[in-house]
Amino acid sequence: MSTAVLLIDVQQSFTARPYWDPAAAPAFLERVNALLAGAAERGLPVVRILHTDGPKTADNPFSIESGLVRPLDGLAPFDSAARFVKERHSALVGTGLTVWLHQQGIRRLIVAGIRTEQCCETTTRHASDEGWEVDYVTEATLTFPMTTPAGRTLSPAELYERTETVLAGRFATICSVEQALQRAA
Repeated sequence: MSTAVLLIDVQQSFTARPYWDPAAAPAFLERVNALLAGAAERGLPVVRILHTDGPKTADNPFSIESGLVRPLDGLAPFDSAARFVKERHSALVGTGLTVWLHQQGIRRLIVAGIRTEQCCETTTRHASDEGWEVDYVTEATLTFPMTTPAGRTLSPAELYERTETVLAGRFATICSVEQALQRAA
């Protein structure tokens, strides 16, 4: 079984958003960088996926014109096997990623990135529905507090738990970095 790592939206754009929490970044980056190092040791391809949307103006941090649609500071440099820019939540919509994965014979995906419950979860669900086996590495994802329609604020820990709950056993296997790398062997 051939495995690839999908590194989703680990980009500088998020640092320009009011919800960005610089205190959460070091632990996240440590786990993502450990995943990247383990992937390199095992010869696993890593696919870099970046997100762009909204007006194509310099003041929109998710536009190419902003200069922020680039790897997040602190992310270890790596040679990506492929690079895709997406405009939707799922990295499999409108990017060519699906074709590339099939051409490479990829059957298992390891998902990591930003935001846990949005682009990472959406891509995981979509990939599972399309037939890929998915290892979801929550500790190598990052999210921020969100307010429910009822006005309650959900912490990142609650969002991690919620995401794991809805994905586990249905759409993905929840793994640590080490477990996902071991399963890729």
